[in-house]
Amino acid sequence: MTDRPHLAVLGAGPAGLAATAAAASHGVRVTLLDAATRAGGQFYRQPAAELRARRPQALHHQWRTWERLRDGLRAYVTVGAVRHLTDHHVWCVERRPSGGLTVHALLGPEQEDPVEMRADAVVLATGGYEKVLPFPGWTLPGVVTAGGAQAMLKGTLALSGRTAVVAGTGPLLLPVATGLAAAGVEVPALVESADPKAFVHRTRALAAQPGKVAEGARYAAQLLRHRVRLLARHTVVEAHGTDRVEAVTVAALDADGRVRPGTSRRIPCDTLAVGHGMLPHTDLAETLGCRLDGTDVHVDDEQRTDVPGVWAAGETTGIGGAALSLAEGHIAGRSAAARLHGTEPDPRAWAAAAKSRTRLREFFAALGTVYAPPAHWTEQITDDTVVCRCEEVTGGTVREAVAELGAGDVRTVKLLTRAGMGWCQGRVCGPAVAGLTGCGLTPSRRPFARPVPLGVLARAGEHEDQ
Repeated sequence: MTDRPHLAVLGAGPAGLAATAAAASHGVRVTLLDAATRAGGQFYRQPAAELRARRPQALHHQWRTWERLRDGLRAYVTVGAVRHLTDHHVWCVERRPSGGLTVHALLGPEQEDPVEMRADAVVLATGGYEKVLPFPGWTLPGVVTAGGAQAMLKGTLALSGRTAVVAGTGPLLLPVATGLAAAGVEVPALVESADPKAFVHRTRALAAQPGKVAEGARYAAQLLRHRVRLLARHTVVEAHGTDRVEAVTVAALDADGRVRPGTSRRIPCDTLAVGHGMLPHTDLAETLGCRLDGTDVHVDDEQRTDVPGVWAAGETTGIGGAALSLAEGHIAGRSAAARLHGTEPDPRAWAAAAKSRTRLREFFAALGTVYAPPAHWTEQITDDTVVCRCEEVTGGTVREAVAELGAGDVRTVKLLTRAGMGWCQGRVCGPAVAGLTGCGLTPSRRPFARPVPLGVLARAGEHEDQ
């Protein structure tokens, strides 16, 4: 058993599960590490067993795909081909001078007990996280991210409120709005800043994915059935309330992406679920020195990064949904298995997955141009709007650093204002600070992917698991 090559897969979402199955089926010993207590990632998030959900499939689509992945993982674990480690929070992957890699993790909900594990190679399937763009009132209780509202419903069967406005931009808003409405929440409006007419110029990419088009049509029908009003080319201007959100003001956008005067309307609600797209999780790739293309981890046709022994798949290589993650994970697992066995991979072995990957990448590239945040969204950030919640840095402070102190990049703004120095290390406020600074969002090159106790650092190397 132990003389077989060892692959560590980091992340048990669609990409990680597909990579695990592909590698294990080709004779590689696989350790699947994930921070959650159950496999599935955000897309296949499950209610806790203690909740005894009678029909968890009602909260998901592609349920049969999930069942196949789940049952496959169980089978590989049963025969000893895969070791599935839950509640393992990986904070660093280190290249060993003698070859191979060491995965450093913190175990358990307190994230204090260190775990170290050797691997001959790793697949980074760390997923993505939501892009947060601030506006006046966004720090009020009851204002949550769109994905947060969905995760609460899927994972705990709980609702964040009785009346929810869903707003922002991106395809995620559709399942969030319909999911909340089906669960009994009143959804008075879905506020989407994108212009539906923009899809007319992307017919080629849409035609190549009829299943995705049909999925969108089903969501549209559900919106009609639940009487959810779609406000296209609109944006959130402000959230109102004292102890929690009580209403939200939205307004129409003009062709340039600016708020049109005189179009504001106030919608009562006790929840605002807002999202503006996703960003890849690249922290572990950055610690390894992997090349990034903008915000995405760069990979070749085999899903290999430019660091030997490191593959990447799923949202970390670019936001593209579960189907694309499954295709990339399969390719990464097959490629890693072949190369760990010392053979040259045959791309014909994953030809179907590669074809799906090409089409889905084109499809989501087209969606990305449609579902971009409004061009002038920073104009809605007032000088007293909190931008960095951790350090309580306002929009005015960031603007002052740029206009008065000459800051021209996120790092300089961070040094001058402390924006991004808090617990989240700029993951939440990074896009807003970059937007206010007038520069692109660049990787931070953090040495660790999450906070680590000093005692763990002092004892690094003492807890290695072969």
